[in-house]
Amino acid sequence: MNYTFSSVFLLLLLVCHACIGSNKSTDPHVLSLEGKEGAGQGKLVVLVSGDEEYRTEESMPMLAKILAEKHGFSCKVLFSWDDSGTYIDPDNHQGVRGWHYLDKADLMIIGTRFRNPSPEDSKHITQFLNAGKPVIGIRTSTHAFKWLNDRSFGGKITFKDFGPKILGEGWVSHHGKHKIEGARGVIEPANAEHPILRGVEDVFGPTDVYGIRALTAKDTILLRGQVTKNLEPDSKPVPSKNDPMQPLAWLHPYTSPSGAKGTAFCTTMGGSVDLVSEDLRRLIVNATYHLSGLEVPSEADVAYIDPFYPSFYGFLKDKKNYWKNMDMQPDDYGLGKSPYAEDPSGTPEWNFRDFPSK
Repeated sequence: MNYTFSSVFLLLLLVCHACIGSNKSTDPHVLSLEGKEGAGQGKLVVLVSGDEEYRTEESMPMLAKILAEKHGFSCKVLFSWDDSGTYIDPDNHQGVRGWHYLDKADLMIIGTRFRNPSPEDSKHITQFLNAGKPVIGIRTSTHAFKWLNDRSFGGKITFKDFGPKILGEGWVSHHGKHKIEGARGVIEPANAEHPILRGVEDVFGPTDVYGIRALTAKDTILLRGQVTKNLEPDSKPVPSKNDPMQPLAWLHPYTSPSGAKGTAFCTTMGGSVDLVSEDLRRLIVNATYHLSGLEVPSEADVAYIDPFYPSFYGFLKDKKNYWKNMDMQPDDYGLGKSPYAEDPSGTPEWNFRDFPSK
């Protein structure tokens, strides 16, 4: 069979177009989603999972699907892997792969806990911060990296100081009772008209309120955390723990290791079960728009792309070889997929979420 040069060239173009349009990543360790139509087209968001308690390996792909499919942001989700890079292992503090994608990112959403990136990987984080690029931190990102004062970003910000200096706060305490008292977001009256709060009215999650003490007048508090008596969304407040209420979501101006100025948004909510709250998802999507320099929608569409079955937070210390046996891969969290993982032992009954049909 004879082919003309033009027919061969056309075939190559079609193959290349198919490769570019695919949501499959050439990197097997990363979930890549190309942005569809939307205000975020042309911008890259890197979402970093990697915690052994609040299941960001579940929540980050869910958020990435919303950002890509409904709002046009291209997204790369990073995961923590076992040492051999064979399966996703949130228990491995050294395991996050793909930090180099920050080199071309416009925004980072981080939900890690006590991670320990290598010196080479730390350079990518430092470079990102030195460009003054925006950061969104959720829940344990206040203690995103191991408390190693001899390890730093650019020789200026230690791993321990990432929370206080970049996000505005580090780890302080559980202000609410863990797995007993919930958290309701209450809008800060002085900042009620802030764009990030557009369409945000009802925020509730079963994770407890964190203690906060480092914020200053330079920070913009958007939500405060009302401690509730139990984990039910209609639970009453605990009077003794809500005067004053702790900050729950805020904007923080940061200074990078090189002296560049940037802005971070942080919320101490963010367990995967917290993100059952539509308005918490909207808060994070709104922050993505705002920090990207885009007009925040009046009511951003944050409906799930695929059914979302979040597992309750908690450690899996009693589950030997749990992650090896799960053998989770990035594509298991991709478009068209709705993974389901069992709750840790000791989980309280919490039926305010979807479960897969049996």
